[in-house]
Amino acid sequence: MGETVRLTVSQALVRFLAAQYTERDGVEQRLFAGAWGIFGHGNVAGFGQALLQAADTGEADLPYYLARNEQAMVHASVAYAKTHNRLRAFACTASTGPGSTNMVTGAALATTNRIPVLLLPSDMFATRAPDPVLQQLEDTRAGDVTVNDSLRPVSKYWDRVIRPEQLIPAAQAAVRVLTDPVETGAVTLCLPQDVQAEAFDWPVEFFRRRVWHVGRPPAEPDAVARAAEAIRSARRPLLVAGGGVVYSGGEAELRAFAEATGVPVADTHAGKGALAWDHPASVGGIGSTGARSANDLARDADVVIGVGTRYSDFTTASHTAFRNPDVRFVNVNVARLDAAKHAATQVVADAREALAALRSELEGWHAPADHRQRAEEAATSWQAEVDRCHRAEGRDGLPAQTAVLGTLNDTLDDRDVIINAAGSMPGDLQMLWRARDPKTYHVEYAYSCMGYEVAAGLGVKMAAPDREVVVLVGDGSYLMMAQEVATMVSEGIKVVIVLVQNHGFASIGALSEDLGSQRFGTRYRYRDPGTGRLDGGVLPVDLAANAASLGAHVIRADGLPDLREALVEAKASETTTVVHVETDLYGPNPPGSGWWDVPVSEVSELDSTREARRVYDEHKQQQRHYL
Repeated sequence: MGETVRLTVSQALVRFLAAQYTERDGVEQRLFAGAWGIFGHGNVAGFGQALLQAADTGEADLPYYLARNEQAMVHASVAYAKTHNRLRAFACTASTGPGSTNMVTGAALATTNRIPVLLLPSDMFATRAPDPVLQQLEDTRAGDVTVNDSLRPVSKYWDRVIRPEQLIPAAQAAVRVLTDPVETGAVTLCLPQDVQAEAFDWPVEFFRRRVWHVGRPPAEPDAVARAAEAIRSARRPLLVAGGGVVYSGGEAELRAFAEATGVPVADTHAGKGALAWDHPASVGGIGSTGARSANDLARDADVVIGVGTRYSDFTTASHTAFRNPDVRFVNVNVARLDAAKHAATQVVADAREALAALRSELEGWHAPADHRQRAEEAATSWQAEVDRCHRAEGRDGLPAQTAVLGTLNDTLDDRDVIINAAGSMPGDLQMLWRARDPKTYHVEYAYSCMGYEVAAGLGVKMAAPDREVVVLVGDGSYLMMAQEVATMVSEGIKVVIVLVQNHGFASIGALSEDLGSQRFGTRYRYRDPGTGRLDGGVLPVDLAANAASLGAHVIRADGLPDLREALVEAKASETTTVVHVETDLYGPNPPGSGWWDVPVSEVSELDSTREARRVYDEHKQQQRHYL
């Protein structure tokens, strides 16, 4: 059998993870930057002991980081991996029961965004000797079901290691999926608490240094020829740049393609910054929260070139963005799932490689001059709208949220990172943010998960310590998950957090109003004894004081001039700094040009709902299958 070494399952797993590397374009790097964890029964004497032993003896290099919330540590891991273009990752260990199920939301976010993260939830006893144990789910249908089965549907790979030797194939399968550009996402290895501490004679070969080569699937020549033929026929082409451009490192090829062909480029949230906002071919964000410039071009486009986009409903404005009855799609994607969408001409390949191949195949061809001129004029007109929104005033002396974004955009440098997730700010950012570098725009919008922002700031700063990292978070998301401020402080990791306080949910409030539900249940208010509703006075919540209690330096900004000064001070600080600013809950908002399909009650006693249903039915008539 060869040489063996006797270790526990946890000790073996730590050694294995520390020996994994990725390589792309000749650059090798450690796959696992470390392990996040919160210890409890189930992992404190298993994986926790293994991490301690590795640190004390130097037998494996897998640094441990203490999180304050299990969901948050998954978010931090996702942000780290995204910043590294999915070539590096973290492991996350949690205790049995609620500690492990707390990771479900983070796993769903990782898999939806297709970002690698390794989850190591502790599990019940494999022997079932003390059955039932504390926090065990007793399922009358099956004896082998535990709460960790809830991670199955949100994981790209899931396994339960009930015998030590099972770890050998399971660990290798886990890393295979984590390093696969198509299949990556959350990977879950459930570790029963007794198995974690069980010893086994492991083959030394299991711990050798392994390099996982992340390839660039080339574009099939015939597929490139078919795609080029479709593009040459276009009179009004539009390219939609998605996250695949960024993950492939294809920004330079995208720019070269746009300059060689003159095809206008719109972007998704994940693709923003792949082409600088002020490039002549850039026409802004597309879709439900997109810029009018991009959406007007999308409406008339006869050939849409999707590069690295999965065409979410926001990108397609719920299948109403592309209205040309003869529109055709050319899709470039490493995943056939996405390349095949909308009955497209498919190029299944790495985005960078495919763009280079298409540019070569299209040599000498240019989009019509009148179309290029229209795109440039639309982009220029939209930038004037952006300037207006950046100066917008709210009510009662409070700044509009769009003006806060304008102040941030003016104050941050070209390499500074802005982080956001759910609510109204992603929509405002997609319309109004001016990005020159894709790594400066970090907005999670595939899962649109409230609470992502603060934890993500931690992960991004760990991945890019040379960049200034600014978390933009509303009071709703902050209240859901702010605990990792304490982690930033304890680790000495400096992040700037801009906390926008508007005493409610701006996005859902506006959506509720548009859909005839009158902002019901979307404001943070006392319950009014007269109406019985939550529409009384404003709650005396002091989130700035809360941030200070977690150890952050806090600056209260009163209006935009104060905000600008506070941002300068925060950037100069060496410690995590929270800038608190109040804004107007009611806007004004940027002018929308896209639609989102959110069904409205078909019958109602409320006039507001009936009117909203009338408008909804009008939009539904424009919805179509792209066949």
